[in-house]
Amino acid sequence: MIYIYTNETCPYCKAVKEELSKNNIEFNELPTKDHVDSYNNMVSITGLPTVPSIEYKNNYFLPGRDFRSAQHLVEVINNYKEPDITTERIILEKLKTLNYNIHMAFIRTDKILTQIENKINKDND
Repeated sequence: MIYIYTNETCPYCKAVKEELSKNNIEFNELPTKDHVDSYNNMVSITGLPTVPSIEYKNNYFLPGRDFRSAQHLVEVINNYKEPDITTERIILEKLKTLNYNIHMAFIRTDKILTQIENKINKDND
């Protein structure tokens, strides 16, 4: 079963629920104001207090991190397959990916700062 943490005023939550319904995907809506403890537990695990947050097959799927749109979420759900590797291996690979992404972000930041520094030095000459 799919569980969706939502807020009443969230238009993205509404779009996700409509897209799931349109694709005949059953779900249980969990308004955050009524499910404070379980929502806070999800936030403490993921570190991201955002809605709509999806819980499916003991995994959390969050907007921006795991899906880009309501349509993309439907694709993720329809194509989801339980991994056949250990949790430890999954964590290791995700940490390696995170480390790589952080490294690349620092490289891009350094390039931008170097360009800014060169422009400032050029303007001062």
